[in-house]
Amino acid sequence: MTAPTNVHATAIVIGTTGLLFTGPSGSGKSAIALHCIEEARGRGLFAAMVSDDQVLISEANGRLIARAPKSIAGLAEVRGAGIVTVETIEAAVLHRAIRPMEAPFAERMPPQAERLAVLPARSLPLTRLPLFTGATAFSTLIAIHPELLDP
Repeated sequence: MTAPTNVHATAIVIGTTGLLFTGPSGSGKSAIALHCIEEARGRGLFAAMVSDDQVLISEANGRLIARAPKSIAGLAEVRGAGIVTVETIEAAVLHRAIRPMEAPFAERMPPQAERLAVLPARSLPLTRLPLFTGATAFSTLIAIHPELLDP
């Protein structure tokens, strides 16, 4: 296993899929991740937070593993409301990076096979998650990745 790298992101699991929410500070990573956890649970899926704001990412057996720094394990920031306690799991294999995006969108279509560099020489497939008025982030996410609904 490689030594962990601290990445500014939020990591969650839906079902067995590890998702790494990325983007600049204030882009809604935490709120969208918490929303997706609640929506997934409402549909009867397993969903949990791994880490909010800081994610320790290491490589083990060819997989990227996410963990929370001990100092923030079990906590999430709700911007404007403060720090809250959330149900978490200790670690998860990451499968995909998610980048929330507010309208207007610079491009109609994302680049083909877009990836996010996570560790030196290691990347994750990247999904741009457009946020639309009248649609939930989770409904848009499952429209793009319906496999998240598979138990």
